[in-house]
Amino acid sequence: MGNSIDAPRRRPGLIAATLAALALSAVGAWAESACREDTVMLRGDWGSVRFNVEIADEPQEQARGLMGREAMPVSSGMLFVYPAPRRASFWMRNTLIPLDMLFVDASGTVTHIHHEAVPLDETSIFGGDNVLAVLEINGGLARRLGITEGTRLRHPAFSPDEAAWPC
Repeated sequence: MGNSIDAPRRRPGLIAATLAALALSAVGAWAESACREDTVMLRGDWGSVRFNVEIADEPQEQARGLMGREAMPVSSGMLFVYPAPRRASFWMRNTLIPLDMLFVDASGTVTHIHHEAVPLDETSIFGGDNVLAVLEINGGLARRLGITEGTRLRHPAFSPDEAAWPC
């Protein structure tokens, strides 16, 4: 019988190799997409999660942050990235939504979390010294997901030589 239905039975090695190549291709595509400028991955004992982020790496973008926004999708956030580790403080001037602020060191490790910053509050929120990045997400989300200090963050902003979870 020479029909195409019988062909897979006669060539199992070719089919296995094709399936393996497709699987590796899919894994490779996922790995590449896992480390993108517009994506932050977080993992810890609690599990893992991915956020689509806007980057604020210029002083003007950092000063504006999420001011004036009335809502933000649950899977989104803003990542503030500094040129070098520094002392970091934030406030909620003109920010209309409650936020969780995750302060991150040069290794990509969350060193401090400020939960549910109050909209429009101008009280300074100190995040610590040696902060390279700050991830802002919707208020209450860090607790709901179980994100804690010690959580690892993955993003191209962290040097592969220093990152606890490199790209």
